[in-house]
Amino acid sequence: MPPVTLAEARLFLRVTDDAEDGLVQLLIDAAVARVEAATGLTLTDASPAPLRLALLMLVAHGFEHREATESPLALVEPWLAPFRPVRL
Repeated sequence: MPPVTLAEARLFLRVTDDAEDGLVQLLIDAAVARVEAATGLTLTDASPAPLRLALLMLVAHGFEHREATESPLALVEPWLAPFRPVRL
């Protein structure tokens, strides 16, 4: 099961119709890819809440700022930091 479903994202975004489901799903997929790349983890529905919230925040940012070329990971860095691999 995915870490964030379309229904969860629509609820978080307060989107009540399905007119933008394609965009919301695209944003979910992009957010998952970015967070997985940043943490080195494979996300599932059992992923920790901070990672799932980071996904929802990235989806919301992308939804609200469609003209932006990239969603900044700095937006969710506090939630990602504990899950990043430690490098010496």
